[in-house]
Amino acid sequence: MYISRLILALFSFLFFGVPTAFADEPYPSRPVNLIVPNPPGGSSDANARILADILTKALKQPVVVIFKAGVAGQIGNSFVAKAKPDGYNILIGLSSIMVSPEAERVQGKTSLYEVDQLVPVAMISNDPMVMLVNANSPWKTLADVVKAAKEKPGTINYSSSGNFGPIHLSVAMFEQAAGIKLVQVPFGGGGPSMMALLGNQVDITTAIPAVAMSQIQSGKVRPIAVSGSKRIKVLPNVPSYRESGFDAEFNIWNGLFVPQGTPESIVKTLRDAIREAANAGEFESVMQQRGMIYEYLDQAEFKKFAKEDGDRMVKAVRLIGKIE
Repeated sequence: MYISRLILALFSFLFFGVPTAFADEPYPSRPVNLIVPNPPGGSSDANARILADILTKALKQPVVVIFKAGVAGQIGNSFVAKAKPDGYNILIGLSSIMVSPEAERVQGKTSLYEVDQLVPVAMISNDPMVMLVNANSPWKTLADVVKAAKEKPGTINYSSSGNFGPIHLSVAMFEQAAGIKLVQVPFGGGGPSMMALLGNQVDITTAIPAVAMSQIQSGKVRPIAVSGSKRIKVLPNVPSYRESGFDAEFNIWNGLFVPQGTPESIVKTLRDAIREAANAGEFESVMQQRGMIYEYLDQAEFKKFAKEDGDRMVKAVRLIGKIE
């Protein structure tokens, strides 16, 4: 009888006690994966490494950067969107996360994830794209480009990193606001796109400030506008699209996302860790050293901003339509 009770107690512990213990374990109690949906070397990579270092200290658990690139970020975004919502797979997503599903649909494809499968936690950076022309170009303003495009339609081209990427969208939104049409020449990334401008293969390109500044300082290219909502400190004399008279805005930001259904307690832990680092100035100092533009938004502000920014991009993508 005693042995039967002992066996029953043991089974009760194994089948009922253990799950309860796991359910109540503190977060995090093991390493956390920080998923980067883009290839190494870009802004997401740099921001991920900064964020991983900061979160490792704050969470007292290793935060491991893992790259899951492919299909314009859809592979990594989908991986986190469909991951168990336990806080152990978190995403550092680019602004393209808000528009990629619609871009796939416009092209007649099926998106691997939907935006509402991911919950914004905090934003840590926000760069505009800098519109650049070759140093020997006659154009010094956006108005010069528009005038030339209207005088000789279909003759001005620009390099991009690919369809619906940040270069393409930042130029397309300007085109739509200006009522002109430029010719896109897609290349296999931001590096080749810049080389095309330097080699006089194209007339225009855009790049994030961290990439653009070295070429501007070398005297090889001239900045004529920034795509964000305002001027930036490193280029105080370069106006935004809107300042130049064209109602367009494009941002390339990085933010942290978790799967829908992640417990509020885990989201709060991550928010608190990022907020503490932001208030201590850890993000800003490191990002400035790397030429990135720091901008921290906590969850409520980030959700609002991401939705508004995403709506602008979705509208632009629908106007572009299917690309043959």
